[in-house]
Amino acid sequence: MTDPASSGRVSIQDRIRQKLACLAPSQIEIADDSDKHAGHAGARDGGGHYRLLIVSPEFSGKRAMTRHRLVYDALGDLMHKEIHALAIQAYAPEEAKTSPARSI
Repeated sequence: MTDPASSGRVSIQDRIRQKLACLAPSQIEIADDSDKHAGHAGARDGGGHYRLLIVSPEFSGKRAMTRHRLVYDALGDLMHKEIHALAIQAYAPEEAKTSPARSI
């Protein structure tokens, strides 16, 4: 079996992390739920289903919709090709300390 890193291929999760680096996150967790959606009509073209937890100072003072837009903008073309569905939990650092859901 070939290691994806040694073959030059990068996993979707790693590509997501790379794209989100522009938000200077202090925490990122990504869960791939694609196997739970096998045969899903919208994902037949290869787009996966993911859950994302991200903590970033860029989210301070911003509403949830704005935070999600920042994530979508950072992911760019991944949202149109490799990602079919993305559930986002986006927190500012001060919220992450008190939020009941801090992991996925």
